[in-house]
Amino acid sequence: MNRNGSLRYLFFALLYFAQGSILGYFTALNALYLRSFDIPMGKVGIFAAIALIPLILKVFWGFLSDRVNLFGWGHRKPYIVIGLLMQAAGQAVFPFITPSESFYLLAGVAFFSLLGMALYDTCTDGLALDTTPPEEMGKIQGIMVAGRAVGVVVIAAAVGLISHHANWTLVFWSLALMTLIPLPLVFFIREPAHPTTSSFTWKAFRVFGKKQVLAVAMLGVLCTMIIGGTNQLVNPFLEEDFGISYMMAGFYAAVWGIGVVVGGLSGGKLTDRFGHRKALLGAIFLALGSILLIAAISGTWMAWPLLFFFGIAYGYYETVFFATSMAVTDLRIAASMFAILMAFSNAGSGMGMIIGGNLSDQIGFRGTFIFLAALNILILPLVPLIFSSKKTAGDQS
Repeated sequence: MNRNGSLRYLFFALLYFAQGSILGYFTALNALYLRSFDIPMGKVGIFAAIALIPLILKVFWGFLSDRVNLFGWGHRKPYIVIGLLMQAAGQAVFPFITPSESFYLLAGVAFFSLLGMALYDTCTDGLALDTTPPEEMGKIQGIMVAGRAVGVVVIAAAVGLISHHANWTLVFWSLALMTLIPLPLVFFIREPAHPTTSSFTWKAFRVFGKKQVLAVAMLGVLCTMIIGGTNQLVNPFLEEDFGISYMMAGFYAAVWGIGVVVGGLSGGKLTDRFGHRKALLGAIFLALGSILLIAAISGTWMAWPLLFFFGIAYGYYETVFFATSMAVTDLRIAASMFAILMAFSNAGSGMGMIIGGNLSDQIGFRGTFIFLAALNILILPLVPLIFSSKKTAGDQS
């Protein structure tokens, strides 16, 4: 694979586009689908947590990918193909199960679909680590975050239009088709010689005893708890307080997704230019301010600019965290270690959805937004630990 070629960037962008379509649905729009069957928010949070368990367990895919050249076809490509097919199959059967009648069966199908997503996501990350020099970590993560956000924008618009004019079945079939878009390109991409095959060693996992790595893991838990928990609540909040339709909910999610594209691309450039420390501090206060502003929404007209602003903060936050995680990853266990760090991140997202869903039933949406915004303060003590060594996060400041 040409390290600097545009085809490489398109390859990663499209894989994250497929990931974004399904994550965008499950983290922002699935709540509306379940609520249409009178499922309470507390149970919606449980559903989301079950569906996201594969993202916590993805480390096992990392072990497999780092060690096993499947069918002699590579350490990354065959797993990417299998994962894409699993995700598409899950979404194809999703609309045939009624949530109010078979809640946990539907959660199991969501689990299977996201298990496939976790597989190709882990191997995509491993491939990025195999081929990306330190000075491009912000750029490649910005491209992938932006690609995922475009997937969110497309599925959000589809939900807005299709669910309003037709039915949810077409939404899920659209998700299945979007999943398959990057599949042909996988066959045209040449996977480089895997650099970790001869050097893989369990001893490399001792790196998790370093305070910098542990601090990055805690950063992942907190930042995704905050932004994931907030994102799940936005559309139910607007629906309850202002009575927005599914079509408008889809358009609001699309505006948010456009903001994520802007935040991802700009976050990647700023991280590479000014260093990870300054980028992370900026992300903390950007997220805090944007979430507080969501709590202050008093009319639907305010939601357009404020959700766009929250999208920028979301994309910027993710890009900084992912780039920092890349920088601390030991290439001997590239996919495994990055998957572990992402597992902490996804655990935080699941925790945020459960906490946010249950807390909103108790104190309301606005109070929950204020609580989640305040959690950003807990990240500040981690900053000196993460950047106690310049090598830890490629800090250029």
